[in-house]
Amino acid sequence: MKKYKQRLLIKIREQIDEWYAADDIVEQNDIKRFLHSLAGTAPTIGLEKIGTVSAELLQEAEKRSLENWDMTDVQKFLLPLISAYYEMEMSAAEEAEELKEDALPKGDELVLLIDDDITLLMYLKDEMERLGYTAAAFTDPDRALKAYYELGPDCVVIDRHIKHKNGFEVVVQLKELMQKKYVPAIMISADSSKETRLDSYRYGADDFILKPFDLEEFLVRVRRQIERKKQLEELIVVDELTKVYNRKFLNPAYTRLAAHMKREGSSFTLVMLDLDYFKNINDTYGHLEGDEVLRSFSQCLKDNLRNSDTVIRYGGEEFIVLLPNAGQKEAMEVIGRIKESFSGQVFKRPDDTSYSCTFSAGLMAVTPEQPISAEHAIECADAALYQAKKNGRNAIMIYHSTVTEPVKKVLNAAVVDDDPIIRTILEDVFRKSPLLDQYCLNIGLYADGMEFLEAHPFSKRENHFVVLDGMMPKMDGTEVLQKIRALPNQHLFTVMMLTSRKSGRDAARALQLGADDYMTKPFRLEELETRLYHLAKRMTK
Repeated sequence: MKKYKQRLLIKIREQIDEWYAADDIVEQNDIKRFLHSLAGTAPTIGLEKIGTVSAELLQEAEKRSLENWDMTDVQKFLLPLISAYYEMEMSAAEEAEELKEDALPKGDELVLLIDDDITLLMYLKDEMERLGYTAAAFTDPDRALKAYYELGPDCVVIDRHIKHKNGFEVVVQLKELMQKKYVPAIMISADSSKETRLDSYRYGADDFILKPFDLEEFLVRVRRQIERKKQLEELIVVDELTKVYNRKFLNPAYTRLAAHMKREGSSFTLVMLDLDYFKNINDTYGHLEGDEVLRSFSQCLKDNLRNSDTVIRYGGEEFIVLLPNAGQKEAMEVIGRIKESFSGQVFKRPDDTSYSCTFSAGLMAVTPEQPISAEHAIECADAALYQAKKNGRNAIMIYHSTVTEPVKKVLNAAVVDDDPIIRTILEDVFRKSPLLDQYCLNIGLYADGMEFLEAHPFSKRENHFVVLDGMMPKMDGTEVLQKIRALPNQHLFTVMMLTSRKSGRDAARALQLGADDYMTKPFRLEELETRLYHLAKRMTK
């Protein structure tokens, strides 16, 4: 039975490749004959899902009046079949690697790996991801430090000896940040001396593991540190950096205000505030300077608000203020005073230069006549905030039903792969991503590196997300990656490399050239979605 399954999968691949390669009109009768064959044969030999999908598509094709289909129609129509085919193909390649899912992490825990031993780095990354973790690997400690801010890992694993930098130096640079986020650090080293072990703990590591180590023990110790972090987070509702409440406090605080409004008949206002051009501060002066601005802003809020008011760091440079017993007029006056106070602050640099910072705000008044949920109030305040940004920033807007809804930020995505099935699947993964709730997707599909380089809008001052196959005709993925990393705006490009299971050299080369992540084909769609989501969140911060 197994050989017949393989033959049918090959037949599906050959037909789809033929249609894609021709890039021409496909007759409807050809599509119906193809689906009719699959609907009868696939379930007979044990490929039930492909049979079911084919039968459903055949019924739908019978209802369509088109005689000829262009490739866009074919691609969209056959997407369910292509997805089912890929699942079967991947399962066939990984039958020997079945895992006990109940005992595994679910991929939402991210571990930052920092080591210039590329072989060990790739081994740890691959094994951790095989077991359900998300792992970000870095040979360059400076890139790793930057990624720490952007990724927000649950655990950091650092080698004692890293090229051009001491592992202890990295721990020291991360120590203050990790303490604020309660992120554990594990030091690994081949140096078994007592001094090295003691220094690891002195400099802030939470654990020390001697190389070579047993992988099972390593994973147990990583798991222990992550679980400890989660337990601490459950107990904490205060943001350590700014000393105001974190977003976990928002729903309980809003619920209490809504209940008070119902009892007393008094209105309250939710205000969303966002620092203007904050990314420029991080890019120009560094994240530590950005942290100082966030601390100063939080203090300015607390100094100018009542004890009954609530300040919440909603995320990044966004804050929410809850003002009980305050309508639109009162809230405008309060936030106006804070705006004047904060914009007058001067931040001085060690080189005797200085700068100021402003914020924009959106207000949503909640009244007994129109009680709304916290989610709705936030959406309205965010729409007003968007209008304030659109009006030039350093402004305050009140939400009205006529306020323009926020225009989503742009994500420029590119899939560069000579396999049409992979291109189709990745496009679908992007288009179904939860990030589309917040961002507008521009996606380009390219069959080879040369086509990508000639067509992609490299000059745009927007974020670019590139999924790049390592092996392609005309120009392989590593050459394209080198050209991307040579661009003056290369920091705007996040690159995931797709590599072959047969060659670890491709993945090693990709990391050395500056790829942000890599995945080995064939890959599970659930894992791909998780990895893309983590990387996309990083690039849009």
